[in-house]
Amino acid sequence: MAGPRVVIIGAGVVGAALADEISARGWTEVTVVDQGPLPATGGSSSHAPGLVFQTNPSKTMTEMARYTVEKLCSLDVDGQPCFLQVGGLEVATSPERVTELRRRHGWLASWGIESRLLTTEECVAQHPLVDPAKVLAGLHVPTDGLAKAVLAVEAQIRRATERGVRFLARHEVLDVRQAEGEVTGVLTDQGEIPADIVVCCAGIWGPKIARMAGMNLPLTPLAHQLAWTGPVPALAGQTQEAVRPILRHQDADLYYRDRFDGLGIGYYGHRPMPVSADDILSVDEADEMPSVLKFTEEDFEEAWTETQSLLPATKDAKIEEGINGLFSFTTDGLPLLGESPDVKGFWVAEAVWVTHSAGVGRAMAEWLVDGYCSSFDLHECDVNRFEAHQLAPEYVLARDCQNFVEVYDILHPLQPSGDPRPIRTSPFHTRQQELGAFFLEANGWERPQWYEANANLVEGRSIVTPNDWAARYWSPIVAAEAQTTRETVALYDMTALKRLEVSGRGAGEFLERLCTGKVAKSVGSVTYTLLLDHDGGIRSDVTVARLAPDLFQVGANGNLDLDWFTRHLPGDGTVQVRDITPGTCCIGLWGPRARDVLQPLTDADFSATGLKYFRAQRAHIGSVPVTAMRLSYVGELGWELYTTADLGLKLWDTLWRAAEPLGGIVAGRGAFNSLRLEKGYRSFGTDMTYEHDPYEAGVGFAVKLDKDDFVGKAALERRKADVRRKLTCLTIDDPEAVVMGKEPVYDGDCAVGYVTSAAYGYTIGKGIAYAWLPVELAEPGTVVHIGYFDQSVEAVVAGEPLFDPAMSRLRG
Repeated sequence: MAGPRVVIIGAGVVGAALADEISARGWTEVTVVDQGPLPATGGSSSHAPGLVFQTNPSKTMTEMARYTVEKLCSLDVDGQPCFLQVGGLEVATSPERVTELRRRHGWLASWGIESRLLTTEECVAQHPLVDPAKVLAGLHVPTDGLAKAVLAVEAQIRRATERGVRFLARHEVLDVRQAEGEVTGVLTDQGEIPADIVVCCAGIWGPKIARMAGMNLPLTPLAHQLAWTGPVPALAGQTQEAVRPILRHQDADLYYRDRFDGLGIGYYGHRPMPVSADDILSVDEADEMPSVLKFTEEDFEEAWTETQSLLPATKDAKIEEGINGLFSFTTDGLPLLGESPDVKGFWVAEAVWVTHSAGVGRAMAEWLVDGYCSSFDLHECDVNRFEAHQLAPEYVLARDCQNFVEVYDILHPLQPSGDPRPIRTSPFHTRQQELGAFFLEANGWERPQWYEANANLVEGRSIVTPNDWAARYWSPIVAAEAQTTRETVALYDMTALKRLEVSGRGAGEFLERLCTGKVAKSVGSVTYTLLLDHDGGIRSDVTVARLAPDLFQVGANGNLDLDWFTRHLPGDGTVQVRDITPGTCCIGLWGPRARDVLQPLTDADFSATGLKYFRAQRAHIGSVPVTAMRLSYVGELGWELYTTADLGLKLWDTLWRAAEPLGGIVAGRGAFNSLRLEKGYRSFGTDMTYEHDPYEAGVGFAVKLDKDDFVGKAALERRKADVRRKLTCLTIDDPEAVVMGKEPVYDGDCAVGYVTSAAYGYTIGKGIAYAWLPVELAEPGTVVHIGYFDQSVEAVVAGEPLFDPAMSRLRG
């Protein structure tokens, strides 16, 4: 036996996959417990219809689905395949859905999955039951198909068992034992099992199990309707379980699959039916299985009517059986993976459907055994990504139900979330409302995208309206605000950005250990630096300001940075980390006249020599004490000005009274994004993630390999010499061809990369797109094409930054 003692709770598709993957990596002192029988345990895996569509806007989710397909295709149980690779077909019955299928086709090209857009006739050839009079177009993915979930569980159980993993059926978990903040075992109704690591793969029971370890999971089990027809005469004589592609009719929230001479019909168009994990029946109490609730025929009436319209042959069939099956939903539609922030050794792998199950099993096995995941970028899936309000029961229930409703909706990248809103507002919110701010949401914060008060600035400017898709959640005011920032000065609300305070006599040494740059410099220094994982991948980019010998302020990207710092704290109490975001606020004052606004308001020296670029100082602006940092994310002269929340409104009013007579404005996130791309500034989570290293991402300047050891340094030294791809700046001459991100980039007919961030550059007069490309195509002047819906947009690799390469405006 090898490795620590691991107990996996739940033997469904995720628990079985994890047991298989972790034992293949040499950890075999593993016990898997489940309250139900094996391999059909009674959870979601046992009734799942098994449709595996790999298409997803998330690269990570697509890659985990692809791995699941590849793995399940290689598995069988006594000759019975675990995957029926019949392909997947999505059909469009409206012009809007035709356009959406083109976007989805682009995602697949970006992520390296083969797919093809089909005509009506080609859709009928793939699935002869569809009505050609109703279908306008289709998207076909030949590697999609049907996962035989229970067989997949059994196959992986067998493999893991051969390596020494122990599976215990009919063991109900009663408690997760812990001592001094670490797990020690799992108590079941048949005794206690000691453990060094416990992984909760309990699916719809996940919130109940997690609470045993003091963890709050933002997961809601919701019922989803699945019905089976009796024989369809048109399918008479079909002896194979499935011969036609799995089918999605997303305009009506429906999907279909073969079952010999009948069909399975899944429906998301009914009312949300949430269930508390505490109310799910036990295996022995349930009539069929705990995850199956009684079919509500009235909720299915519209689905059956629409089915008979799309598939006319079903008019000669009847619905013979149906269920309301429970599945897990989360507030952002993504899985919950990772270790508890409070109990060491308690991990979760939750809200995972069959589609991504084997991929999640592999990801978790790598994370546990190696300390990081090398196969997938997990920043979107880390369970510690949430802010405190996102764990509130009211919020979780509302957003989980909303995500159920929107499963098949056409969602714009900027589309704001629904209720509950607003949740978090900066101290400037009232003033922003008075100025006609159009708000979008960022981590719960209401953040202005533009201000209607600036509509008069549009007059006299040549502003090209982008294409219809890019013009959603856009206004010509965005362009005017961006140009005015470069001309005079603007106030930007930067409160939504995470701020951490690191203090204590060991704070400097602590940050030096985690950061790639030298941050423990003189008081007043500000450093742009990176946080790396142990494999050299970028976990975040941050700014570190030294405000006192034992006090630092860190400008971070989100809660995962706080979690990373917290997990690395020394045990001797010499360092404290605190999230100061809720009690503080920030205004970015930027533009060529920024000093004209600020200097008359203070006795502090804000001259070019008094407060140099990337320096910080404490000062009073009028009657407001601030921490001023000479930084600018828009590439203009200016400062980030921080104060406490109670004084935020006073700071806003003071600056606004001084800026307005000088032609100053308030500006929103739309302008901000355009300006930062002109300057080539990266955005973590969009332009670069865990899978990228600094040299690929163009931020190698933030790495100081001559400093003492830091997390990821050894791996980075190996990776530096083998850069094969680069984050590359592209410009687009066509003013209407503004892309949005995640589109494929082509060299000839071959997809070679994908777009990350994009916007129109209102100063340079061109579209801008950053994209990951092979290094040989990243040379300035290289011509590539971006696949944008049904267009091929010509783009040219450009040197960066596109604006003010001499940095004269920033340093002025």
